[in-house]
Amino acid sequence: MKVSLFITCLADVFYPEVGRATVELLERLGCEVDFPVAQTCCGQPAFNSGFHREAKKAARHMIETFAHADYVVAPSGSCTAMLKEYVHLFSEEDEREWQEKARALAEKGYELTQFLVEILRVEDVDATLPVKATYHRSCHMTRLLGVKDAPMKLLSNVKGLSLTELPCAHDCCGFGGTFSVKMAPISQQMADEKVSHIKETNAEVLIGADCGCLMHLDGRIRRQGKPIRVMHIAQVLQSGLEQEGR
Repeated sequence: MKVSLFITCLADVFYPEVGRATVELLERLGCEVDFPVAQTCCGQPAFNSGFHREAKKAARHMIETFAHADYVVAPSGSCTAMLKEYVHLFSEEDEREWQEKARALAEKGYELTQFLVEILRVEDVDATLPVKATYHRSCHMTRLLGVKDAPMKLLSNVKGLSLTELPCAHDCCGFGGTFSVKMAPISQQMADEKVSHIKETNAEVLIGADCGCLMHLDGRIRRQGKPIRVMHIAQVLQSGLEQEGR
């Protein structure tokens, strides 16, 4: 099965280890992974800020960049949800051709855990991570993309992982892309509230599936001096396998 990796801006710039874990995991499960080097930002920051003309420019580029792909997989529910939004972005009468191209991309675009569970039909990747952890459900992944069960199915089969439900799990962490920049004081308070709930679980590790949320929460955790490690779910699912050569 051929898979094209959509790395996303945050993974590309700040979390290359997440991209590496994603590729290694997919390849170990039998996928042939390619990386279209022309890919750029999906346009979500512009779209969310109301700059739809600029967002359409990014969308057209991404649609053309991934036109060849059989499947497009991203380690981000938020950015994958944006790929789906392209269909609605091109809503004018003279944009029907682009809307159909956008629909084709939307149909083959998947968040990583969604792809593993729904397409590869894999729920146990034979990973090992003997720690106590909790999982943060990102807003865009659960509410826009609708991916809720796939991460939990995969995490439930990670050997040694003791997973505790995060109190108020559906509350936003306060990142929200440009919201964290425009509304920094409110964003910080939301993150601090989320961190307080994380502390309640006595977790050693916070797991998430969106780098934006993880970057935001990791910043607050470190500034508060809390001994909590933050990991993307791709890293968790690859844990214990690289060391054993599997």
